[in-house]
Amino acid sequence: MAINSSFGDLVEVGSEDAGERAWLLQSPSVDSVRPSVSDQDAGGRVSATAAVFIVVNAALGAGLLNFPAAFNMAGGVMAGVVLQMSMLIFIISGLVILAYCSQVSNEGTYQEVVRASCGKVTGVICEVAIAVYTFGTCIAFFIVIGDQLDRLIAAVAHLPEGVVHGHWYLDRKFTICVVGVLVILPLSIPKEIGFQKYASALSVIGTWYVTIVIILKYVWPDKEVTPGYIPTSPSSWTAVLNAMPTICFGFQCHVSSVPVYNSMQRRHLKPWGGVVTIGMIICLFVYTGTIYVMSVWSFIVVCVVTSYPILHFCGRAVLEGLWLRFHGEQVEVCVRRERRRRWLQTVVWFTLTLILALFIPDIGRVISLIGGLAACFIFVFPGLCLIQAKLSETEVRSAGWHAIVVYGVVMVTIGAFIFGQTTANSIYQDVIPHPGRQ
Repeated sequence: MAINSSFGDLVEVGSEDAGERAWLLQSPSVDSVRPSVSDQDAGGRVSATAAVFIVVNAALGAGLLNFPAAFNMAGGVMAGVVLQMSMLIFIISGLVILAYCSQVSNEGTYQEVVRASCGKVTGVICEVAIAVYTFGTCIAFFIVIGDQLDRLIAAVAHLPEGVVHGHWYLDRKFTICVVGVLVILPLSIPKEIGFQKYASALSVIGTWYVTIVIILKYVWPDKEVTPGYIPTSPSSWTAVLNAMPTICFGFQCHVSSVPVYNSMQRRHLKPWGGVVTIGMIICLFVYTGTIYVMSVWSFIVVCVVTSYPILHFCGRAVLEGLWLRFHGEQVEVCVRRERRRRWLQTVVWFTLTLILALFIPDIGRVISLIGGLAACFIFVFPGLCLIQAKLSETEVRSAGWHAIVVYGVVMVTIGAFIFGQTTANSIYQDVIPHPGRQ
């Protein structure tokens, strides 16, 4: 599908009449009937404030617990903040690029935007990457929930650290299953991502509470707490590079950003730019503020529990698109069977991630394997979409046009480097057996 990105066409696509036509689970290869404006409004639109909450909640989650190690690896607070700020430029610009490409291609999910912009092959690669990433992240979320519930139960029951719970109802596997079935599964079933705005608001408020408590604990520490060593410079450039995947993982909300953008009441680039900028600033303060102490476990559980459905939504959208494209069903049949498929996809996805999380105790191994994919979603695919969007223009190629294309090439290069370095390091550290290591 060619992208016509002239200014006049962009305004037309961004208008209310054209902007209301994107369907979240639409596949470009399936004949479809565009839903009317009133039908989509009935499904629920979200305000800019609600969009901020969903974007922040999509980014926060398992990364919250890994940023202390990332900052330590990067060389301390100052080096970590500089690294974050440098990457934040590409992170925010990538979100805006995806919204722009969503407008001009009239697609409502990340994978369909990439498919429409870059072609079928790149689209399939993107779909596989999203499926792997979201599935692995959902496993990581369950592991985090188990870790925090263990600490919370030990604190409530006044159990010493390291003591294994003797009662079956306090067992880690049982508590994860209970939280998953009673909370995560019901939140994962709704069709529209806008439904997550309520849980996301609670999660963001909770993470701010955690951040404030941690900062206060740092300013007025407990007398019995002995401060640990905080590095002031990185040990090597390799250490800085190894910290980048965790930062990418922590700020990666790009996969869910396209459906969030298409669920907004005002789908224009200017308000969306404000939404993602505010959202990333909130994430920046939360991550930077939680690098000293980890406490208030209950709110961390809330954050992760509400982040799971958002990532699952994106993974389910990939499965739905693949299903429709493979079977080539007519839209009338698809609509009638959509609810049954959605329930089946959700239950199967939930069950598999839960089972795997029960037998994978180390979240670090999961993040190391999928952290490189986050760089692809932040850098590579948005960069490719930007390049293709500019190359499809027929107007005179000015200096600004060349600058934008170069920026897209830089994004792709950085993302490919981070992905390659991270994947190679993860395979070497976690997959290849080393003598003397358990």
